[in-house]
Amino acid sequence: MNEVTGISGHNQPDSETLVEIFSKAMLIKLCDDRIRAVLRSGKIVSPHYSPRGQEVVSAAMATALRQGDYLVTIYRGLHDHLAKGVPLRQLWAEYAGRVTGSCKGKGGPMHITHPEAGVVVTTGIVGSGIPIANGLALASQVRGEDRVTVTNFGDGASNIGAFHEALNMASVWKLPVIFLCHNNRYAEHTRYEDCTAVDSVATRGIAYTMPGVSVDGNDPVEMYRAATAAVDRARRGDGPTLIEARTFRFEGHNYGDPGHYIPKDVYAAALADDPLPKFRAKLVSEGHADEARVAGIEAKILADIDDAVAFALASDWPEKAELRRDVFVQELAA
Repeated sequence: MNEVTGISGHNQPDSETLVEIFSKAMLIKLCDDRIRAVLRSGKIVSPHYSPRGQEVVSAAMATALRQGDYLVTIYRGLHDHLAKGVPLRQLWAEYAGRVTGSCKGKGGPMHITHPEAGVVVTTGIVGSGIPIANGLALASQVRGEDRVTVTNFGDGASNIGAFHEALNMASVWKLPVIFLCHNNRYAEHTRYEDCTAVDSVATRGIAYTMPGVSVDGNDPVEMYRAATAAVDRARRGDGPTLIEARTFRFEGHNYGDPGHYIPKDVYAAALADDPLPKFRAKLVSEGHADEARVAGIEAKILADIDDAVAFALASDWPEKAELRRDVFVQELAA
């Protein structure tokens, strides 16, 4: 862990916690693999923003949270949705545009919402979830709820005004919010170094007297320790934390983007350092789980994905009447 200002994590994950993080990360990886395969088959037509390579960030953060904690994410949010517990059937049905989806097929993958799992907002506008998370955290604070809010965003979003305004407000009001930047080194097609003046997003916490920490987001232990430290701080009423999780995006910005702007040697090095095979080997070699248990986890996930895909494709399309539902509390005649 590379501590920047005022926070350090000492919560060492035990074996069951590591297995939970791995299970969430593998669910994300295998679900993303299947989504891209189904898109290629033409059975579903949908936008998709692959989180491949960033699975551990979301898995470790979600493991540090409670079900009732709030999560806000962006259109590249599949890893956050799955890690926080959005049911596979409802997620796949939303991707397929079916009425059984989490938003009745009307939101699509860029707007997945499932309050029961704590996924309150998925926004299609870069950085817009950051001030929304402040509003959720303020509501929890006013109500006296023991609830933490996490907002996920990319490195590009750290350069917009809403990021700085939200960090300032959260620090002034000591809101129970965690700002989690997934720094995958590319803002759409632009290298981090070409659009950001600071070496580390985490250093920006200094301007708002906010603890900031830069961690290897692909390291499950390091990521979990940073996440639990930030969550504990928020629950105590000590205010917000900025976490920069350093990671890499294995796919293009969106489905169909070949990523030619990424240097071949950089891309090859990232693939060779894929965090999931390393994590899997760590579980077995250090005795956290044996090969049979790990293989069983993977088989169960694949079976669950098979079920969810079948459920989604067999579900009905929304009726035309759905266009007028969930728009107003009470529709008024023109």
